[in-house]
Amino acid sequence: METALNELLEKLTKALGNHVVSVVLYGSAAAGDHHEGFSDLNVLCVLDQVTPNELEQSEPIVRWWREKNNPAPLLLSEHEVETSTDCFAVEFHDIQSHHRILQGKDVISGLVIDNSFYRAQVEHDLRAKLLRLRQKAAGAISDKDVLRRLLADSISTFCVLFRHALILHGVAVKGIKRDIIQQAEQTFRIDPLPFTKLLDLREERVKARDLEPVVLLDTYLKQISIVIDAVDRLQK
Repeated sequence: METALNELLEKLTKALGNHVVSVVLYGSAAAGDHHEGFSDLNVLCVLDQVTPNELEQSEPIVRWWREKNNPAPLLLSEHEVETSTDCFAVEFHDIQSHHRILQGKDVISGLVIDNSFYRAQVEHDLRAKLLRLRQKAAGAISDKDVLRRLLADSISTFCVLFRHALILHGVAVKGIKRDIIQQAEQTFRIDPLPFTKLLDLREERVKARDLEPVVLLDTYLKQISIVIDAVDRLQK
């Protein structure tokens, strides 16, 4: 992981030079919950400006980083970081909670996040990810291997959103996935079993053939819906 990050920094510095204000690692890798093969290396690159010129200079780096199975670095101007916390409250809460400055100044720690639309964004993202999971499962339900991988790939996203659901309910939790699921069980009365099984699969504690994915999918979707309903009730 460190080798890849150092190489990324070298490429960014060479291509963008003084335009780079800050490079920030965030997500599971910054929280100490990174698992090779499932977890991404999420990087925010803050520039003094983002124009077609910076995009052109970034293109080979983005392509190379994605070939390493990581999401493209998130390119934002420093002004955008300061002014978009209301519409990206979920994302900025995550970055602020678990981040590591790889290069440049710290534009994150002192950031004031506007929570005006926070609850609505958490509910929207939960519902959108649930619908997307259903869509993908509909095209893979007869292939057990594909369905298992789909479920295992999805759990990071739902753990992130469950953490925000807990924050909305006044519960502060760590970024570690198992801690989030344990607290969600206590707060929302969900069944933790489908989540712990998928985490065991990701961490190679169980073999894939020991998990029946269709049964797991049914329980998994039901527990996600319970959390969505809890977030929805907060607006009443």
